[in-house]
Amino acid sequence: MEQTAIVIGATGLVGRAVTDQLAHAAHIGRIVTLTRRSAPHASAKVHNQVVDFDHLEASAASFSGDLLFSCLGTTRKQAGSIEAQRVVDLDYQYKAAQLAAGQGVRHYLLVSSSGANAASRNPYLRMKGELEQKVQALPFERISIFQPSLLQGPREAVRWAEKLGGWLLPVLCAIPGLRRYRPIAGRQVAAKMVQVSRTPGTGPAWFRLDEIFADAT
Repeated sequence: MEQTAIVIGATGLVGRAVTDQLAHAAHIGRIVTLTRRSAPHASAKVHNQVVDFDHLEASAASFSGDLLFSCLGTTRKQAGSIEAQRVVDLDYQYKAAQLAAGQGVRHYLLVSSSGANAASRNPYLRMKGELEQKVQALPFERISIFQPSLLQGPREAVRWAEKLGGWLLPVLCAIPGLRRYRPIAGRQVAAKMVQVSRTPGTGPAWFRLDEIFADAT
C-alpha cells in the first residue's frame, strides 16, 4: 500500500535529497512538502504547501499522513543568534512532531546530529539532544533518529566553515580513531532515511554515522 510522506526542511541539503528520492520510491504515493516559500517539484507525487512556521497550528491538517521526515535546520549565523537558531532547530521541529502525532502519523524520521546530548555544554548539540528527548514522549509507533557528522553537498547558501571542514576532515579522518567523524553527503543520509522508511519496525532507533555509511548509497 502506498504511503503519504510529509517533509519539513525540503529546501535544505538533506530535505531536498529526501524529497527527490521519495519521488522515485515505490512505497510512496504522495509527498507533502511544507515550506516557508513556494518550492515546486518536477514530480507529480510532490504537493508543496506554504506554511507559517510561527503559526503551524493553522496548518495542522497538512500533517496528516504516514511518515514525517523532519529535516529542518539552520545555523547560528543564518538565524542571527543561538536563541533564534533554537526556534528553528528545536521549537519548529517539535511543534511539527506534535501536530504529526496528533494527526496519526505512525513513523517519525529526524535528522539530528552526531554528539547530540541534552546535557551538552555545546548549545547546538544540547538543542539537538533536547529535541530527541522531547519527541520520544510523543505517541509515534516508530521513531528513527539519524545522527550524521558534517554534511556535504550543494546548498543554496555557502557555509564557509562547513566548506573548510569538508576539505580538512577527510584528511584528518584518515587518522585511526577519527574515522567515525568523517563527513557524509546529504544524499547518503537521505538514502538511509528512505531505506529505513520502507522497512518494518517499532519504537525508537538511532542510526549513527557508521551505520548510515554502511548501507546508504
